[in-house]
Amino acid sequence: MKIKWRALVFCGVAALVGGCSQMGYFVQAAQGQFSLLAEAQPIDDWLARSDLNDTLRDKLTKVKEIRAFAAKELALPDNDTFTTYADLKRPFVMWNVVATPELSLKPLQWCFPVAGCVNYRGYYSKDDAQSYAKELRAEHYDVEVSGVPAYSTLGWFRDPVLSTFIKYPDGEVARMVFHELAHQVVYVPGDSRFNESFAVAVEEAGVERWLAMYGNDKMRKTYAEYEGRKRDFLALLMKHRKALEENYKRDASDTDKRKEKAAIFQSLKDDYQALKASWGGYSGYDRWFAEPLSNAHLSAIATYHDFVPGFKALLMQQKRFDKFYQAVKRLASLDENERHRQLAAMSPPPTMAAGPDGAEAMPVRLDAKPEQAAAQ
Repeated sequence: MKIKWRALVFCGVAALVGGCSQMGYFVQAAQGQFSLLAEAQPIDDWLARSDLNDTLRDKLTKVKEIRAFAAKELALPDNDTFTTYADLKRPFVMWNVVATPELSLKPLQWCFPVAGCVNYRGYYSKDDAQSYAKELRAEHYDVEVSGVPAYSTLGWFRDPVLSTFIKYPDGEVARMVFHELAHQVVYVPGDSRFNESFAVAVEEAGVERWLAMYGNDKMRKTYAEYEGRKRDFLALLMKHRKALEENYKRDASDTDKRKEKAAIFQSLKDDYQALKASWGGYSGYDRWFAEPLSNAHLSAIATYHDFVPGFKALLMQQKRFDKFYQAVKRLASLDENERHRQLAAMSPPPTMAAGPDGAEAMPVRLDAKPEQAAAQ
C-alpha cells in the first residue's frame, strides 16, 4: 500500500507539471511501472520453487552474489533494489524515443518530475513508442526507437531484476546492476551527460574488480571479447558522428548538407559490414541498423561517454569508492558548466567511446547484446 500511495502522489504531481496534453503519457508510465512491480517476486521465493529451471536458478543465485559484491566492494546502496525478479515475457522493459532536427545532432528534450529534463521519452509499449515516433517524423525530425532492457527509478521503487537482461553473460548482468545502482548514489536532474558518464565509469570499474575476484578464465575471455567489439563499434560511430557535425557546420545549402548526410550514413553502413567481417561475422549489433539511420542514432553517444575518462581519473585519485562518491557529489553541487569544465580537465577527450541498450528512467544505451539474449 505504501508503494501505491507514493505512486499516486507521483502521478498527480506529474499530471500537474505536464498539463492535460501530457496526461496520456504519464498514465501509460504509471501503469507500466505498476505492472512491473506487480510481476516482481522476491528472488528467494523464486529459488524456493521446485519447478524453477536450472539456468534461471543459477542466474538468480549469481545476481544475489553480484548484489552483495556491489554493496561490500563498490559501496553501492544496500537496499531492496534487485532483490526481486519479474518475468516480463517481452524482449525489453520499455522503448525509448530519441529525436533530433534534420540537420543537427542536438536531441530534443522532455522534462519530467524527479528525472528532470532528459533526451528521450520512454514507453512501455513498442506500439506506443512507434506511434509517437511517427508523429515526430511527420514534423520532419530524425527519430530512433530503441529497446531498453533495464532502468532505474532512483530508489523510489524496488527495482526488480528483469527477464529482459537476466540471460546476458554474467559480466553483463553485473555491469547492468552496478550501473543502475550508481544512479541511486548520484543523480543530477537534467544533466544526462554527467549522470550517465558517472554510471558507466562505476560499471566499468566494478566489473573489472568483480571479474578479478570472482570470474574464471572463460568469463574474462567472453567479457574481454565483448568489450573489444564494443570499443570498435563505438569508435566507428564516433568517427561518423564527427563527420556529421562537420557537415552541419559547413557554409553550404541545406540541399548539399542533406546529400552529404546521406553519403555519411551509407559510409557508416559499409564500414560496419567491414568491421563485422573482422569480428568473424558477429551480428550482435545488427539490430542497431533495424531502422533507417538518422541523427538520433548518434546523438546519444556523447551522453554516455563524454566524461567517463574524467570520472575514471577521479576514481584513481580518490582510490576508494566511498571517497570517490563524495567527490562526485561535490561536483554535482556545482553549476553545470563548471562541473563539466572540471570533468573535461581531468582527462583528455576520449578518442574512442567505450561502454545499452540499457536505460534509466530512461536514457538509451548503445551496447549491443549477445544474439541469444537479444532474441529472447
